[in-house]
Amino acid sequence: MTIKDIARLSGCGVATVSRVLNGHPDVSEKTRQKVMAVVKEQGFQPNNNAKHLKQQASSSIAILVKGTMNLLFADLVEKLQALLQDAGETAAVYYLDEDANEVDFAQQLVRERRPRGFLFLGGNLELFKAGFAPITVPSVMLTNTAEKLGFENLSSFTTDDTLAARRVMELLAEQGHRCIGILGGDWACSQISYRRLVGCQEACKALNIPLDMDSQCELCRYSMPDAYAATRRLMKRRKDLTAIFALSDVMALGAIRALRDLGKRVPEDISVVGYDGIVTGQYFIPKLTTVQQDTQRLAKRGVETLLRRIDSDLPPIHELVPFQLISGESVAQL
Repeated sequence: MTIKDIARLSGCGVATVSRVLNGHPDVSEKTRQKVMAVVKEQGFQPNNNAKHLKQQASSSIAILVKGTMNLLFADLVEKLQALLQDAGETAAVYYLDEDANEVDFAQQLVRERRPRGFLFLGGNLELFKAGFAPITVPSVMLTNTAEKLGFENLSSFTTDDTLAARRVMELLAEQGHRCIGILGGDWACSQISYRRLVGCQEACKALNIPLDMDSQCELCRYSMPDAYAATRRLMKRRKDLTAIFALSDVMALGAIRALRDLGKRVPEDISVVGYDGIVTGQYFIPKLTTVQQDTQRLAKRGVETLLRRIDSDLPPIHELVPFQLISGESVAQL
């Protein structure tokens, strides 16, 4: 009699039976009673040696973090690890460069570590289109949407980036700003930054606000040093800007430092808005106006979906998680 036999006789998944036998709390009392009834009826005794060997051989949940300086992802990792620990799971976290191929790295992990599932923080959809098919373990993408990729083992949870960016531009317009700079990441059509840029373009068109891509927009990586340098380039080109929308809080903090070094006061001389809602921005001077992503909900839905998918053959789930536009002290009315 093995754990697979108990799973078959009880009508539960192997992972569920394992959690019951190991006393994990994330199992309903009805399911627990069903499993334990079969255990008692069959006189099943877990083989502790086999259990120990299996724990050594089996791999943990792999969390792949795209970018090494993204403070939003740092917050998400902390919440994901806590939720997985509460569920009796272990997690291995891998930090990749912003330009790295996370799908190739995941394939390597499948071969070498055999993870039970993946949580991708961020992700280049073009890389997933080209190389994700060989990965068959349950996976979840957070902060980007995989809905159009069509993989049965890949769910996703993200914020409506386009709508959130529109709200930011509308806020700036309400305060009288019509010459707004955009500080962003990779604007390839599959990227998160691109959807935020589209929101900016849609809002400017609806509000009849000029937005010249060549002069008002500046690419940069998701880091303070890159944003600092990009802001100086942007301000050298467009000295008439009255506001900057940085497509992440990390970029916004780098931008504010650059503006200060250029002799500009925020928000008295130029307003700045960020995106993400990281804790640091709320203790910064000035307190940052930003789009706050619900990291607790993103993490909770991601972990719940991944563990359920590991335990049973469920279809993928793709959801938009609500956001909030948080008013700080970094925007002034003209």
